[in-house]
Amino acid sequence: MKKMILCCMVVVLSMTMLTNIHADEKTKQTTKNDPQIAQNAKSAYLMEYTSGKVIYAKNEKAKLYPASMTKMMGLLLIFESLHDGKLDWKDEVTTSAYAASMGGSQVFLEENETMSVKDMIKSICIASANDAMVAMAEKVGGSAEHFVEMMNEKAKKLNLCNTHFMNPTGLHDPQHYTCAKDMAIVGKALIKEGGDDLLKITSTYDAYIREDSEKAFWLVNTNKLLKQYPGVDGLKSGFTSQAMSCITITAKKKDLRLIAVVMGEPSSKVRNGEIKQMLDYGFSQYQQGLLYAAGTKMKTIPIENGKPQKVDVLTDKDLVYVFEKGSEPKETAKEISLRKTHAPFKKGEIIGKVQIKMSDGYTMETALKAAHDVAALDYTDLFMKALKDVFA
Repeated sequence: MKKMILCCMVVVLSMTMLTNIHADEKTKQTTKNDPQIAQNAKSAYLMEYTSGKVIYAKNEKAKLYPASMTKMMGLLLIFESLHDGKLDWKDEVTTSAYAASMGGSQVFLEENETMSVKDMIKSICIASANDAMVAMAEKVGGSAEHFVEMMNEKAKKLNLCNTHFMNPTGLHDPQHYTCAKDMAIVGKALIKEGGDDLLKITSTYDAYIREDSEKAFWLVNTNKLLKQYPGVDGLKSGFTSQAMSCITITAKKKDLRLIAVVMGEPSSKVRNGEIKQMLDYGFSQYQQGLLYAAGTKMKTIPIENGKPQKVDVLTDKDLVYVFEKGSEPKETAKEISLRKTHAPFKKGEIIGKVQIKMSDGYTMETALKAAHDVAALDYTDLFMKALKDVFA
């Protein structure tokens, strides 16, 4: 009987030890998978710019107030207008009474004062000026109200999951909200649209507007990380008492560009510290790989009744992927779909797309373009071809 009791005790003790060991291993695994960053933020999101791959996320779809990060959407519409030719950097913008009345961050525009589009954009990007933002909203949208409609329409086109705008500035409104994931998507679209023109401004720590006048005004960037973290060159900070401290940051090291967002931070100091943690984590743990460079031949396709009778299809853009260091994925599947297979083609014409699947489950795609012109056969060519087919 004593032996049986002793055996039972040994079994129970062994099971307890195994359970504790398993729990310890599980804890270690959880700690490894969770980098324990952005602990004070209500939400956070870290992604790689080119591929859009998510590196870290915390409450990324939580509905929160964006404060002046709102202006990223307005800047996206402004840069679209510049590239569409509807707006020019040298155009003069007149300040309305409504724009001049804006509170919060401002450059103290006066009613009927005119300033160039370039200086307005500098005021928005560097000083987060509400008055300049409203003046540009009226310039691009005809009215601030219509511009807000344009912002919400653009949000739908970008497939934002939890965003609604009530004004172009980010001044508090209970129905004006977004989430960290959406802000990262807007940031990515803005960088893509604005390119070097945008980043040249957002990376400027201080500058002047009305430089050649008696009203010269010194702008100092609200993004202090420009001087605190190597590689930071944008994008937009924000603060209201309801939103608390928030920021969307982009930084680039070598070929890897990251976009990081934190919302609902208790202070700008904590916010900046936690953004640095996120960037450190992203740059230390992940790297970018190039699978196919732009202009790589994916396939040669036959062209019926074309001259010549075949054409190479090339990748329109680089196909890049991001992976955790030490676990580089491999290409597992390639799917080419063509939307046009009949001549004529022009060199560089988009005629299809390629989608690549990697072993880690990540997929990427780019358009395919014709490598050279392909003319359609004329009547003489078709007649000679028919004769050749008859006597072949």
